[in-house]
Amino acid sequence: MMLEIKDLKVGFQNEVGPATDVVHGISFSLGKGETLGIVGESGSGKSVLSLATIGLLPKTAKATGEILFNGEDILTMSERELCKLRGSRIGMIFQEPMTALNPAMKVGSQIAEALRLHSNISRADANAEALRLLEMVKIPDAKRKMHSYPHEMSGGQRQRVGIAIALSLKPDLLIADEPTTALDVTVQAEILDILDDLVTELGIALILISHDLGVIARIADRTLVMYRGNEMEQGETERVLRQPSHDYTRKLLSALPRRARAGLDVMAPTTLGDSV
Repeated sequence: MMLEIKDLKVGFQNEVGPATDVVHGISFSLGKGETLGIVGESGSGKSVLSLATIGLLPKTAKATGEILFNGEDILTMSERELCKLRGSRIGMIFQEPMTALNPAMKVGSQIAEALRLHSNISRADANAEALRLLEMVKIPDAKRKMHSYPHEMSGGQRQRVGIAIALSLKPDLLIADEPTTALDVTVQAEILDILDDLVTELGIALILISHDLGVIARIADRTLVMYRGNEMEQGETERVLRQPSHDYTRKLLSALPRRARAGLDVMAPTTLGDSV
């Protein structure tokens, strides 16, 4: 397996009192060409799990367990080793691309700069590759958009630029943290289709994080359901959707629009109660 997470626990140190634990013993594995969906409401520990996987936890966090990426434990790596890992082997797509893009640089230059920082290629070759990446993520009129600033683009186009940057160094693993939350429904579908195509065509592994089971259902092979840092259930996405084993999963399913649930043979939702 490319990625194996074993009994991962993450806590945050407090100035006074004991540490606050936010992830409690999560385990899963992921191979090339597979998509894992991680779903849960805000505060469930999804984003903390993703930050641990790419080695971006803040200094106040303490993680135990193992995060094995191609056999190497990310939790034991130095910051220098982690810097080499990020981008070149693990790419990250953030929820709001405006926070990840430089507002004062044209988008083509931002992609080309990432390429030149990590690869020994000329400026002309970097620009050509930047254009190819923008075309790969289906930016309309990509040659012209190369010279646009982020604020001149729509939210969906900015997210496509974020995907292009994440793919620029050909990573083995891509982590997408709520990549469609701020987008309208039609653009959400387009972004998810792009991610699904990239997994199929490039053979990369994808972790897709969302609070929406409908988003996860669209492209995930397997699904991990989290609540307050705990694993509620994990399994093949179709099984989790059609035969959820936990009340919390049924609660998430009940929050889907009626039409989205129409084709799913799911048990009637119940209250959370003590089983969560």
